[in-house]
Amino acid sequence: MLSRTSSLLLRDSRPSAATGVAAGAFAVVVTTALIFPLREIVPAVSTGVIYLLAVLLVATWFGLWVGLGTAVASALAFNWFHIPPTGRFTVSDPQNWVALAVFLVAAAIASTLAEVARARTREAVLRRREADLAAELARLLLGGSDVRAALPAAAERLTRALDLAPGATIELEGAAAAASSGEFSSLSDQNSPLLPLHAADGSPLGALRLAEPPPADADERLRERVVPSLETLLGVALDREALQHEVVESQALRRGDDLKTALLRAVSHDLRSPLTAIATAGEALSSPSLTDAERDELAAAVTGEAQRLSRLVDKLLDLSRLQGGAAAPRPDWVSVEEVLRVAIDETPHAAGFNVGIDRDLPLVRADAAQLERAFANLLENAARYGGDHPVAVRARAVGHRLLIRIVDRGPGIHGRELERVFEPFYRAPDVRGDGHVGSGLGLAVVRGFVEANGGRVWAESLPGQGTTFVVELPLGDAPAERGAPALEPTGAGR
Repeated sequence: MLSRTSSLLLRDSRPSAATGVAAGAFAVVVTTALIFPLREIVPAVSTGVIYLLAVLLVATWFGLWVGLGTAVASALAFNWFHIPPTGRFTVSDPQNWVALAVFLVAAAIASTLAEVARARTREAVLRRREADLAAELARLLLGGSDVRAALPAAAERLTRALDLAPGATIELEGAAAAASSGEFSSLSDQNSPLLPLHAADGSPLGALRLAEPPPADADERLRERVVPSLETLLGVALDREALQHEVVESQALRRGDDLKTALLRAVSHDLRSPLTAIATAGEALSSPSLTDAERDELAAAVTGEAQRLSRLVDKLLDLSRLQGGAAAPRPDWVSVEEVLRVAIDETPHAAGFNVGIDRDLPLVRADAAQLERAFANLLENAARYGGDHPVAVRARAVGHRLLIRIVDRGPGIHGRELERVFEPFYRAPDVRGDGHVGSGLGLAVVRGFVEANGGRVWAESLPGQGTTFVVELPLGDAPAERGAPALEPTGAGR
């Protein structure tokens, strides 16, 4: 309660001088009237301290000069009404002169102290506002990744905190040279003044452009307290932004180097293996001692290795387009059922595919060619690890999603590998023991094409119990027409 009263009495703003004079006169009249009954109890000279209380309250509320005026008026009223002889401005007893002089000095000191307290309160309020402003500017300039995008909000917050005319802006680059050239030496000299902002090393950062010249006291606060904080925060924010850009560029270069290294590794091994097999088979085909069966076998090997090489090149090209952002989909309403049919027809698997697709499956809006490439890679992966077991393909609509599941009965994937198998050039361990660990491209292409079409893909597996790859595609307001009739389960040789 006491602190609230002190804050009210020493508030930053004060009433008008006319109100203060009226309040002082009223305080003198009331105090003079209160002293009359007290004279029956205590000597008249001792009642002067009551005037001192009125002077202190008036000086605290209305300022030094109103307080001094109230002190003089109180002394005159005290002399006229209560110090003998009353009714005249004379003092008969020398002791009363001393009491009156002490009263005037005490009143003046009380008024001065009240004004000092008010000034300190005003300064404390200003300092608190400036501290709040600095904290808000730090949040705006350091809280985001784009400093320039935060400048309008920072300028608006600064304008409100300092009671400046609306329209102030914080400008970088071009304004820095103009503001630091010495052209604007005083804010009050310009219709649209600029205040230069400098970094810690003295180099120009920019300028604070005001809509109109501020008052003299605001000009001083801007130059001495606000601008240094703004310069420090702006310099830190720009340095941090530059460091972030350098980190991003370094990470991009590092990823590029990793990609180049992995690509060279793939070229040196995965491309060389089919080329070597083709070259060897081609040389053997020229031998006159070959039987027709051996010649057919070598020709089949050449064809198979060429197809393997073609698929690897296709994956490399797909991944390159995805990495370079050149694989933008061309969406249209497509039947996932038909896309799966094409992918199955293009994927050889001795044990075949067991297909179960819900009838009247909704259409999805996607790039059919990209989905076909993604499903073909998933089917090829499942066929490789499924061994002698057929690969199950399931598709159904669930709410606003279309779920496609491709299930193999292979050795499965360890939990720590479930996410990594989608990384480019990541090769899972040789769990089958046949020496083939894949190129590390197919599943990365799958994720790229599925996510490009607004979907997502993930793997579910337990070691020794096979793997399920799930593709989720969003459903929209598709046309009324449906895809082809659902595929019936197929057996080996599909």
